[in-house]
Amino acid sequence: MMAWNLCDVRFILVAAALAFILLQVHLFTTQTEYAERLATAIGAENQCSSHTRLLIDQISMQQEKIVKLEDLNRRYEEESAQLKTLVRDLEKKSLQTIFEKAEAPVAAVVIMACNRPDYLKRTILSVLKYQSTVASKFPLFVSQDGTSPDVKKAALSYSQITYMQHLDFEPVHTERPGEFIAYYKIARHYKWALDELFLNHNFDRVIILEDDMEIAPDFFDYFEAAATLLDRDKSIMAVSSWNDNGQVQFVHDPKTLYRSDFFPGLGWMLSKPTWEELTPKWPKAYWDDWLRLKDVHKDRQFVHPEICRTYNFGEHGSSMGQFFKQYLEPIKLNDVHVDWKSVDLSYLMEGEYHKHFAKLVSDAQSVPEPDVVLKTKKLDYDVRIHYKDQTDFERIARQFGIFEEWKDGIPRTAYKGVVVIRYRSTKRIFLVGPNSLAQLGIDHD
Repeated sequence: MMAWNLCDVRFILVAAALAFILLQVHLFTTQTEYAERLATAIGAENQCSSHTRLLIDQISMQQEKIVKLEDLNRRYEEESAQLKTLVRDLEKKSLQTIFEKAEAPVAAVVIMACNRPDYLKRTILSVLKYQSTVASKFPLFVSQDGTSPDVKKAALSYSQITYMQHLDFEPVHTERPGEFIAYYKIARHYKWALDELFLNHNFDRVIILEDDMEIAPDFFDYFEAAATLLDRDKSIMAVSSWNDNGQVQFVHDPKTLYRSDFFPGLGWMLSKPTWEELTPKWPKAYWDDWLRLKDVHKDRQFVHPEICRTYNFGEHGSSMGQFFKQYLEPIKLNDVHVDWKSVDLSYLMEGEYHKHFAKLVSDAQSVPEPDVVLKTKKLDYDVRIHYKDQTDFERIARQFGIFEEWKDGIPRTAYKGVVVIRYRSTKRIFLVGPNSLAQLGIDHD
């Protein structure tokens, strides 16, 4: 019995020893695995720390580069500002030299351009043909909107021209869906160019042309004579070389000028005081229609000739050739010499013109309908045709083939609601509005 017990004890001890050995082996294996994992983790941590230090070093280097670039950029901006100031000073000195050699200029002439180099060349050649003899009175500029290299090259190829470039990269946000962005860019360009000429170059007057115009031989003489008128009479807002109803069949006398409540545009002269009034409130788009609003022109008028001193050949442009075939292509450009220095323009002064124009309308014979004139082969006397309202005016205008358009209650070319044309003769036709006679102080028939 004792032997069996002893055997059992031994058996238990062996089993316990084996279990202990297995446990130790398991613990050793586990510790080895943990040690290996820990070593791997420490290695990974060291590698991560190394990468982190490398990234920190790279970030530090990039920050140093950024700081250097910012310093360099500031230096370039300062140098650029200095260069711009220097260029502006040189331009002013250059212009001042021109002015010192002769009398003060009548007006700067600026050709507004964008991306039509062929049109621009044609316009420049037309202007230079007559400007060369009066260059000191009418210094010539080209203002380019944008970066077209061909337009810039065309402008810079003429030594007689001072070149200006309007760079505008600000996004355009139209106020209504479907609007052309071009009209917004044009308005920005006009404001910038006129600010440059009036406020930076300090011109008293500026004549604005577009890059699709030819001018008449007496263009500069006309504007020189009109400059005095513009200065003396503050009821004249601008002087234009354009007549919207200046088609060859409606005009006759190259010396006749009119006042109008409707802004004509297309080759016009503005004075500095008027621009100083307009520039703070200049519109985002459609600047010409804006000038036709009564709240803007404030009962001031615009002088324009019966026969145009500019011709617009721009069939292709922002307005997509609107009205070109019907109204622009048939325009008559004056081709005779007028000695404007000898022409008395005092009748265009506000009080005088009112009386002068009222007498013309009063002396005209009233006829009931356009047919009376349209069926007459040759008109022997001035006539007036009365229209009742806008619809009635549009009907009569359509019969004659003149502009039907109104802006803010005013027909194109109208003075006190009266539109003047000639038809198949030297005699005038007055289209008279419902309130025109009262405004002119004429007793009704």
